Amino acid sequence: MCLSVPAKIVKIEGDIAQASIGGSIIDVGLQLIEKVEIGDYVLVHTGFALEKIDEKEAKETLEMLNDMVEEDPEDMIAYIEI
Repeated sequence: MCLSVPAKIVKIEGDIAQASIGGSIIDVGLQLIEKVEIGDYVLVHTGFALEKIDEKEAKETLEMLNDMVEEDPEDMIAYIEI
């Protein structure tokens, strides 16, 4: 199972961006998509932005992921570690 997570782009230097996911800042490769700007939301998988998404979709997805963790934190950890 693959999981991509919404992240907000906060800084861009060349093909690498810094993105915020739940308050954590991570480095994200931008080589797979075009025209990313600061403030955009992207789906991130294995350190790469796969596609741009709108803010509404990003927030809905993050809310759904948070709800899943709250319902059964141990079960979500098992999924994430696969």
